[in-house]
Amino acid sequence: MNKLLQIIAVCMLLFNFGCESKVKKGSKDSEEKSVVRLSDDERMEWWRDARFGMFIHWGAYAIPGGERNGEVCKGGAEWVMDKLDYTIEDYEKEVTAKFNPVKFDADAWVKMAQDAGMKYIVLTSKHHDGFCLWDSEITDYDVMEASPFKRDIVKELSEACKKADMRFCLYHSIVDWHHPQAQAPLFPNYNAGQKDQTVVNPEFPKYYENYLKPMVGELLTKYDNVDVIWFDGDWIADYTTEMGKDFYSYIRSVKPNVIVNNRVDKGRNGMEGMDKEGEFAGDFGTPEQEIPATGIDSDWEACMTMNGSWGYKPSDKNWKSDTKLIQNLVDIVSKGGNFLLNIGPDAQGLFPQESIDRLKSIGEWTKANSEAIYGAKASPFARPEWGRYTSKSGVVYAHVFDWPKDGRLVLDASIKIKSASLLSTPTSELLVNTDDNGVSIQVPVSAPDRSASVIKIIVE
Repeated sequence: MNKLLQIIAVCMLLFNFGCESKVKKGSKDSEEKSVVRLSDDERMEWWRDARFGMFIHWGAYAIPGGERNGEVCKGGAEWVMDKLDYTIEDYEKEVTAKFNPVKFDADAWVKMAQDAGMKYIVLTSKHHDGFCLWDSEITDYDVMEASPFKRDIVKELSEACKKADMRFCLYHSIVDWHHPQAQAPLFPNYNAGQKDQTVVNPEFPKYYENYLKPMVGELLTKYDNVDVIWFDGDWIADYTTEMGKDFYSYIRSVKPNVIVNNRVDKGRNGMEGMDKEGEFAGDFGTPEQEIPATGIDSDWEACMTMNGSWGYKPSDKNWKSDTKLIQNLVDIVSKGGNFLLNIGPDAQGLFPQESIDRLKSIGEWTKANSEAIYGAKASPFARPEWGRYTSKSGVVYAHVFDWPKDGRLVLDASIKIKSASLLSTPTSELLVNTDDNGVSIQVPVSAPDRSASVIKIIVE
């Protein structure tokens, strides 16, 4: 009898094990069933509230830093393979084979972003040179196989963002100067197809279907916290709007709630970044190195460098001041946009000191004035000469760039004020004057902040 009971107990154990193994907790099947497909507004909500993100252009191109044999490339250092005429073999030997950023610390990067007031990070998983910063099963031209570093950079930053509750996003180039089915056939001008739309590679559709598309699918499934996929390289003639729409649909089928920029398609109107007339795929526009003159009635994000280069370029000393960067953030939010500010780490994996200094100043400002930035909307009022307005329900924030010398801040006459105070000292109510000359607020003689002082206005 005891033996029979033992046999029955073993059978029951095996049966239960078999049932559990069909759908393990955390398996792909169970995850797919648990995904709640959000509406577009729900999907975009966190991004619209975030307002400020960090762009990180980093790859093997940090090693030459925009220079080769005493020659400095024009423009961004991330284009050095094209600008300074590397053959693929030379680039592999002189650049990717030497990429060993032993001082890379993902946790430190995320902390610097958070301390600066940034709510999301966008890392270049693959730039135009084709070198991949993760352990890919689709190519050997990655950080694990083609460099001595042997660490999955995307994974480490993904995990660091998870720990810090930071949104993690990836930039991925459609262009690939290393892949034979994607290269322009006019070496050394890898990017000939940008200016001459007759330059094409007839093998590009194979590259798209068999390399580019599954590679992005790999990123979205391998790293489950990718919230935005940010494309670039849409300008080449090889890439078509049909591919763009197919790509967008594919991405949303793999990860329904991911956000995708408009460079997934072909509608972008140059550096202005917004779509031309027509139906194009993508969730937000991408003005580059510029801020629209007025607000735009759609989602958009202005991406900018701190100096003139996206990638690390020590010869570029043309750094924007912290005041300029803070005022750019305010200007963008006042027009309903997001600000994606770039960092170009060096070959060791460290942020340039100039970037660190600016991030620190920006962080001090955002900490003091966060209420007027995160979740703020475009101003409903005309742009004042002295600065910008941002707004929330029932509140207008006056960001004063040029502090009035006479202590009288003149406002838009249509603003009906209940009360006003300095955001930095909300208990100190400011005197409001309404007379034949309009509406004004009596402010202290000295500006509380040299970059942008904020006055919180409760409206009727």
